Amino acid sequence: MRAVMMAGGAGTRLRPLTCDLPKPMVPILNRPIAEHIICLLRRHGFTEIIAALHYLPDLMQDYFRDGSSFGVQMTYAIEESHPLGTAGCVRNVAQLLRETFLVISGDSVTNFDLGAAVQFHRRQGCQATLVLTRVPNPLDFGIVITDQDHRVCRFLEKPSPGEVFSDTVNTGIYILEPEVLSHLPPNAESDFSHDLFPLLLSKDIPVYGYIAEGYWCDIGHLDAYRQAQYDCLYGKMQLDLNYVNSRGGVWIGHNTHIDPTARIQPPAFIGDNCRIGPGVEIEAGTILGDNVSVGAGADLKRPILWNGVVVGEEAQLCGCIIGRGARVDRRSQVLEGAVVGSLSTVGEEAQVVPGVRVWPSKKIEAGAILTINLIWGHTAQRNLFGQRGVSGLANIDITPEFAVKLGAAYGSTLKRQAQVTVSRDQRSISRMVSRSFIAGLMSVGVNVLNLEATAIPIARSVLPSLAVAGGIHVRVHPERSDHILIEVLDPQGINISKHQERKIEGAYFKEDFRRAQIHEIGNVVTVSQAVDLYSACFERYLNEEAICRSSSKIVIDYVYAVSGAILPRLLAKFGCDAVVLNASLGHTAATSADRESLLNQLGHVVEALKATFGVQVSANGEQLILVDESGMPIRGEMLTALMAEMVLTHHPRGTIVVPVQTSSAVEQIVRRHDGRVIRTKANPTALMETCHNNPSVVLGGSAEMGFIFPQFHPGFDAMFCIAKLIEMLTLQERSLGQICADLPRVYHRTYVARCPWAAKGALMRSLLESYPPEDLELVDGVKICNRQHDSWVLILPDGGDSLVHIVANGNDRGWVEETLREYRLIVQRFVDRSQEGEVFAPHLIE
Repeated sequence: MRAVMMAGGAGTRLRPLTCDLPKPMVPILNRPIAEHIICLLRRHGFTEIIAALHYLPDLMQDYFRDGSSFGVQMTYAIEESHPLGTAGCVRNVAQLLRETFLVISGDSVTNFDLGAAVQFHRRQGCQATLVLTRVPNPLDFGIVITDQDHRVCRFLEKPSPGEVFSDTVNTGIYILEPEVLSHLPPNAESDFSHDLFPLLLSKDIPVYGYIAEGYWCDIGHLDAYRQAQYDCLYGKMQLDLNYVNSRGGVWIGHNTHIDPTARIQPPAFIGDNCRIGPGVEIEAGTILGDNVSVGAGADLKRPILWNGVVVGEEAQLCGCIIGRGARVDRRSQVLEGAVVGSLSTVGEEAQVVPGVRVWPSKKIEAGAILTINLIWGHTAQRNLFGQRGVSGLANIDITPEFAVKLGAAYGSTLKRQAQVTVSRDQRSISRMVSRSFIAGLMSVGVNVLNLEATAIPIARSVLPSLAVAGGIHVRVHPERSDHILIEVLDPQGINISKHQERKIEGAYFKEDFRRAQIHEIGNVVTVSQAVDLYSACFERYLNEEAICRSSSKIVIDYVYAVSGAILPRLLAKFGCDAVVLNASLGHTAATSADRESLLNQLGHVVEALKATFGVQVSANGEQLILVDESGMPIRGEMLTALMAEMVLTHHPRGTIVVPVQTSSAVEQIVRRHDGRVIRTKANPTALMETCHNNPSVVLGGSAEMGFIFPQFHPGFDAMFCIAKLIEMLTLQERSLGQICADLPRVYHRTYVARCPWAAKGALMRSLLESYPPEDLELVDGVKICNRQHDSWVLILPDGGDSLVHIVANGNDRGWVEETLREYRLIVQRFVDRSQEGEVFAPHLIE
């Protein structure tokens, strides 16, 4: 039988190891990954192998040649100009595939029974079978859900945390019939998971999933690479090795000399032609390539050394990776998680601190302490973007150096001479970060319209009129006062999509930025008319007559986060009296305790002044808490319900958009007004996109995130919300207190439970398998509905931490309390048992 092995691209998340080496040639126990795959294929009867190559193809061709030395026949298909994608490269060799064939990724290690998978495929009589497996943390993989007959019914490539409905993932191994390739265009880029399989499902062509047992590791990043090495060394997967296991778990190659005074703990792996000096300590988990020399007294604790590495006397290597031909000199240290690229040198008594990466052919001077990557910035992360933009500790994670690099990465995804806006809040730290970001944009030839200190609703609203490619807003994080939040906006003012985030992350981690020549460096122009543009739109979308006749008195608390607020000036045009509190810039952002104290103060002021209502504005103008005429705060689910009631009274039969976890009071209110509710994923981008793409939407958001009036602009805007409240209260002739008294009474409770990342996928799958499909909603997380009681419970994985949110909602307080308690126990028991390696299924709650 024939197999197609896809060699993949440059492996940017494995850099610096893959700067001069394609991923399939990266060694696992001293043999390339591709060699282990070829041995697996040969064992299962695949003796004709087509290797689809693009990145550094000569290295693979020179190593395997015609394949005869490995017991197979090798053919090579080289993508000369640009990569064609996983499916496109196979479509390109369709003339060589006349019968059932297998496709396998060249950057994974596995011992699956491929013969059994082929037999399954033939029994099903289908065009395509996906080989699947179960993994603890499926976030980096394509999730596949099959029915009881193993037919694929849902396919989700690299899901967000809330979309983790299963821990069954696509391994990149497919068994296909030749005719399946006819669905793909020739000589065009296409992907199995993004293009072909969704197309087959849309045409109702059966695609099946075979869940394979055994070991599988997708070597997509450095942590996975280390783990695969250790797993193979510790026997979790057996490889064909031409080495002698001479010391009960210590594999030693040919012509290797080990000094009698050296101490080696099994398991350990030492290649051919190595020299281990006197007094060397080699701990369990150490892997040495061929031709490695280790000087006297060196201490090796689980390092992975490639071929030709030289380790000096008394050097210390701990949990690191040292590339081909690199040199670690006397008494130097390379510590946990660090990577030293091929042909680099770590000088005497130098230190490479944990997690730092050194690109190939670099030199670290003697005695130096390297605390950042040798090329650009600091420790690499797996992802930059969280639930809403890029965030981190101010001036620790989010530094000027980081912002320059992120600006260059973002700018590199845009066209030369593109224009973007940059705005910020009024904090000094935000000014510093935004200026550094601007420098990064300019360095790659992007022009900047600098809005300077501007509230984010204003920054979002003016983007379409400025005709820019996007925007950046920098502010103190709304929920963590010691963090900075950087949000990247699309031309409509909406946070960019996950796909665009991944492009920026790719440019950032690759550290391969477009460099502008001197005459191409970007320009910076300060834009002063942003407030005027916003004010004009602000007035256009309000009922001026209603607000003017209201003679409202509003008390606004800015919580020491704004200086020179514009809302009082806007309201003054309509004859409203705005009493402003705490509108100066504090030295530090207010804590939650500070905000509570100021909210209590606000209530007293509203009551004393007999004001129409009070409002506490936060999150740089995005979020608010109301205070009614009697001084009582309105927030949380009550605030969301109040906004829905007021807007739908104003716009009957309109559509409301809320996040998935919002109380069912919204549905009850919508039924009153013959309207419609759309629930979205629990992130700001999903809310903004849904509001923007549905013309019937009259309100979006929640108290937690803020409120969107999409006719005005698609972002959260507390300022416009306040003006709209004045308008609606006047037209409806009601007070906030009267409206709150008429809202539905729904019990809604939330609990946050600890759940390791590795257990989230399995937990979601267990929930899916334990309840009938008609009782489940999978907008984000898993919502289990009790139709009889008009109640539900939502299990929602957190997007940034090892947590899950349990939300119980219903009309009966007892049911909500009991359900929340039981699901807390379900999650806790699942986490405990999953950590012990047991399988646990939740129980259905009646």
